[in-house]
Amino acid sequence: MPPTHQWIHTTTGRITNDPHSWMTAAHWITLQAAKGHYRPTAKGSPKWGPTTLAIAQEIAALKECRPGVDYLARKLKVSVRTVKYHLGMLRETGLLVYRSKGTRISGVGGRASEFERTIPLAFDTALGIRTVGEGATRRPVGAPAESRTLLGKLAKKATRKTRRRPRRTPVPGRGRCTPMEGGSSTGSSAAGTHSPSESKLASGSRKSSTEKSSKRGPRKLNKVGRRYQLAKQLITQVPWLKGASVPRIAWIIRHVADAGWTALEVQAAAEQVVYQGDPRRPSAVLAYRLKSCHLLYTTPGRRKVLVEDWQDSRRAEQARHQDAEYSGLGADRTPARGSVQSIVREAFRRTRQIAAGRVDDADGFEIPVETAPEPVALEALDRATVLEMRAAATRDPGFIYSALETGMSERDARRLFTNWLVDQALNTQRTLAPAF
Repeated sequence: MPPTHQWIHTTTGRITNDPHSWMTAAHWITLQAAKGHYRPTAKGSPKWGPTTLAIAQEIAALKECRPGVDYLARKLKVSVRTVKYHLGMLRETGLLVYRSKGTRISGVGGRASEFERTIPLAFDTALGIRTVGEGATRRPVGAPAESRTLLGKLAKKATRKTRRRPRRTPVPGRGRCTPMEGGSSTGSSAAGTHSPSESKLASGSRKSSTEKSSKRGPRKLNKVGRRYQLAKQLITQVPWLKGASVPRIAWIIRHVADAGWTALEVQAAAEQVVYQGDPRRPSAVLAYRLKSCHLLYTTPGRRKVLVEDWQDSRRAEQARHQDAEYSGLGADRTPARGSVQSIVREAFRRTRQIAAGRVDDADGFEIPVETAPEPVALEALDRATVLEMRAAATRDPGFIYSALETGMSERDARRLFTNWLVDQALNTQRTLAPAF
């Protein structure tokens, strides 16, 4: 039946409300398909068979013929594509016609198609069934005597429940299971076996003499596994990559990982030249610094020279940081910038006054206050001062060093500057510390 005749207002079949009569027509089409009179037109569609009849049985059991594809696939344990194929076959044979086609409504969701169960005109013509009325609402009134035998056989099949047989691939060289005791088989599968000796049973050895030898060596990583392994090593080894996403880092280093770089070589290439305009996200910094490095250092010899130069530059940098004049910190480890020095002096002057029990008012007079615990002194700082101090600490880690060396505890420093800034400053200090 063409697609144009698969609707309730264009079909040549007749509507039936009797599930048994509808399944009788479905079994008649099964006979016609077995004789080769019907072949599905959809490309890749399976043949008409038990799955089609099983879907037809589920549809016949519905009070309202609105079978959801997901429901049928879950009920029959088949794929959604298989259900769509067989529903198309039921429409092609005239057993189902659309009353309304399913669609998706915004804000409501998907709606299943609504069908009408119909008996095709070819069934009535082949069996000589007489009908009265017109159109899809006509009804049967009788059948000739020569067709009643076939109708009886089809009706008997319609009462049975069709069961789909699961596909099982036979294993070559393996027969059926051992027959149950008392079966018709005269042979025994245990005829050629014998009991083990008592000496072997008494030895207590559980190790089988036919134990398979494992020739499988260590697992070899593929290209993707090598990228993830190198990404994990970098996140553990490089301080400023701590907490980065492993999949993101693995994608960034895909070129150098495929070229066989080690974690030390990647770190040397990423930290060889540091720019002031680096992005803030660690993964973006790594991607920015490793750009085209795999095209420049193409041999292990070049990468070895790169690592040696980077290690020499780190030792020179550590020596420079030991010099207070070059590092921009004086003998008291104060920041080099004048604006930052003024913020430090003003903030800690107010902190000491509050801790001592006196505060200067706007006219310069000392006003005694009640002595409060040290955490309250930090809360006395206004929001603008705290934000300015955090901005200064972001630009210069020496601000945090000065706060810690002037008597502020690490707990208060984390409250004032945030955990992220304190961790970054401490990690930088450990990285630059000379190794003995």
